[in-house]
Amino acid sequence: MKRDAASGILLIAGSLMGMLVMSLHPSARDLMTPEDFARQANLNVLVHGVALAALPVLFLGLLGLSRRLGSTDLTTAALVAYAFGGAALISAAVASGFVATPVMKQMLDAEAGSRAVYHALLTYTGFVNQGFAKVDVVASSAAILLWSAAILRSRRIPRAAGVAGAVVGGGILLAFLSGYLRLGVHGFGLVTFAQSGWLIGLGVLLCREGRASDLT
Repeated sequence: MKRDAASGILLIAGSLMGMLVMSLHPSARDLMTPEDFARQANLNVLVHGVALAALPVLFLGLLGLSRRLGSTDLTTAALVAYAFGGAALISAAVASGFVATPVMKQMLDAEAGSRAVYHALLTYTGFVNQGFAKVDVVASSAAILLWSAAILRSRRIPRAAGVAGAVVGGGILLAFLSGYLRLGVHGFGLVTFAQSGWLIGLGVLLCREGRASDLT
């Protein structure tokens, strides 16, 4: 069906946007370099703006996935969990991109006596970002597990996608809850690439389903 293909395209597009964000995301060290701050600051704002734009794209695609799997308690719970995580991710992206960036500028421009205040604000913003990022990682991984269970139960999508989702979602949760996964730029990037890879695979499957329906 055309709706399946459209949902697949949205999943692929939103996932690629997320991967692009993490590929270009500047590190704290990059941002704290005075001679290169302007360029890195603009990049930081841009990538977090793209991250925010990717969320509704992904949610629409996942809504289509849930419709494909059928209206069940599992798909409803998955959508709720993903939306909960998405709300946390919005807060994390705003804190990191649109709050931390001007605080850094003020700190770099301030006199030596005032920098401690901005440094404290920047540290607090970092804690806020990390707190919301943790909520997102747990909620989005739980959502992937729920969709995987729905895939395995409904059999409307190849079971391999459900098994892969269980590995991705369960692996991320296990690594995070055990303390092995830290959510710095590299750690959160690993989560993003793992989840995005699964979503892109689902997107390809939905596109094929839509194309096959058009040919019959």
